[in-house]
Amino acid sequence: MSRELKSHFKSDLEKEQKLSALLDSYYKKHLKHYGFKRVYDIERQRSGADVILKRKSNGKVYFVDEKAQLDYINDDLPTFAFELSYLKKGVLKKGWLYDTSKKTEFYALITAIYSDAPGLYTSCKITMVNRKKLIALLASRKLNSESFESRDLKQGRIIIPELNSRTEGYVYFTKLKKAEKPLNLILKLDFLLEKGIAKRLI
Repeated sequence: MSRELKSHFKSDLEKEQKLSALLDSYYKKHLKHYGFKRVYDIERQRSGADVILKRKSNGKVYFVDEKAQLDYINDDLPTFAFELSYLKKGVLKKGWLYDTSKKTEFYALITAIYSDAPGLYTSCKITMVNRKKLIALLASRKLNSESFESRDLKQGRIIIPELNSRTEGYVYFTKLKKAEKPLNLILKLDFLLEKGIAKRLI
């Protein structure tokens, strides 16, 4: 890893650690019926679990993957990008949405992250998305991992007939700027909330 990449990675890690303190305070305040434990083990994080929620009434455990819009500080975007696929050393890999090795049951989408000073986060929004319900909703529209990847992919925004691009979402392919060539599904947060597969925690 180059010195520049190491510096960037360290910076991102520090941002995530500082943001997690704010998130933990929100979980404690708004998830009264759950206990929560933050995961620090790198391998468990890679398996799709940043936080483990445990329902107090029956002890049921849920694995939560936090996804934060740290590139959009002091901005409140109405959409979120779900990773469908990417290239690694020239090999096409499943993105985190369809990666069956991930244990994730819920995504905590962290948006509208506000900061008064560098590294000091004062507020954010958390939208909890049920992964299984999201995949089922997409399947009901005849959308799955293979159907996304089999399309004629052109750089930039791709309108697909299965989704209303104005109110629901679209596909975005980054072909030119990044070596991984990520393919993302951009979904409106209001669409996820209206369909009952997401809930706004705060």
